[in-house]
Amino acid sequence: MAEQKNPSKSKSAPAGREDRLKAALKANLARRKAQAKARTAQVGADQNKKG
Repeated sequence: MAEQKNPSKSKSAPAGREDRLKAALKANLARRKAQAKARTAQVGADQNKKG
């Protein structure tokens, strides 16, 4: 009984955690897309210099 002093906090905590995880995943995906785009542009520029 002593462990459940604030049950409302424990229910909102998973939702907040889930929101943070969604935001982190979205940011990570955007960063990875930007990196892939930059790599593609760099490879294309290197091939143009050779040919």
